[in-house]
Amino acid sequence: GGGPLVPDKAVRFSFTIMSISVRAEGEKNKVIFTEPKPNSELSCKPLSLMFVDESDHETLTAIMSPIIAERDAMKESRLILPIGGLARSFRIHFRGTGYDEKMVREMEGLEASGSTYICTLCDSSRAEASENMVLHSVTRSHDENLERYEIWRTNPFSESVDELRDRVKGVSAKAFMETHPTLDALHCEIGIATEFYKIFQDEIGEVYQGVNPSREERRGWRAALDKQLRKSMKLKPVMRMNGNYARRLMSLEAVELVCQLVPTEGRREALRELMRLYLQMKPVWRSTCPAKECPDQLCRYSFNSQRFAELLSSSFKYRYNKKITNYLHKTLAHVPEIIERDGSIGAWASEGNESANKLFRRFRKMNARQS
Repeated sequence: GGGPLVPDKAVRFSFTIMSISVRAEGEKNKVIFTEPKPNSELSCKPLSLMFVDESDHETLTAIMSPIIAERDAMKESRLILPIGGLARSFRIHFRGTGYDEKMVREMEGLEASGSTYICTLCDSSRAEASENMVLHSVTRSHDENLERYEIWRTNPFSESVDELRDRVKGVSAKAFMETHPTLDALHCEIGIATEFYKIFQDEIGEVYQGVNPSREERRGWRAALDKQLRKSMKLKPVMRMNGNYARRLMSLEAVELVCQLVPTEGRREALRELMRLYLQMKPVWRSTCPAKECPDQLCRYSFNSQRFAELLSSSFKYRYNKKITNYLHKTLAHVPEIIERDGSIGAWASEGNESANKLFRRFRKMNARQS
């Protein structure tokens, strides 16, 4: 029949019960249930599956508005159920996590990820974040974004566009849904692997010497890198970085293969140290409970991130002079504070949602009527 095409893209909004705690009168909370596999698609229960492109803001907000209104109502109320002849009062706490950078910016009314205002957690500009890579605090919040939007909309001080933009720190639309101020471990891994993939190519071509390579030269470096990884690690090139490729690329085995293509020993050693530091830092924001699973790496995180930042601003200055990527900034600057506040970053990661998307695509393909 006629009518508009159903988009190929889908947005999945789901929930996981992370923990249940009980508080008897006059006592502290006692946790009676904790989800052992929070990143599994089995514990990630779909609330809404919509055939819509996440960039289609109007359709997305129209579908999501009733769910958000219901969630806000549940936040402010108590559920009273009779259990064992006694009325029990339940309170539900929501935490919006598992969004990638693009979705957080759309939901919170921030400029797109190429903005000068690099971070969804603090007010740093890209230049400030590259000069001071480590010492930043989480300052943004949903309520503040709403207040800043009102300033952006009304311009109460009659400022120029640039002055107004600096005042609201990149807020350019009304925040639509509250997201928990954290970072997503899966997208962080993918973002950093994408950056390392580019660093490897630059090192093969010795860009640090100040050369201005042509597009053909860059293609040649990429082809050499892909060939080396494919031959020795059976790692096929991908059009778009994904979690599986990122995990295999970010390894000592991969960096040793890259070093075979890098001409000078000093540059090889810098690459090895960068990868060793990354592999020391990764378990802290990847594990479900870092205080139990990797206490040593947690203690050394600030030291390792400082050394990582020093390497970027010295050995790799050609790439990080007045610029830094969004996920590198978050990983170096905000991880210890988030771990101290929430206890974990990896427990709230989006793997469950992403892998359930794969199941959803498969069901749609196999069970739809074939035309």
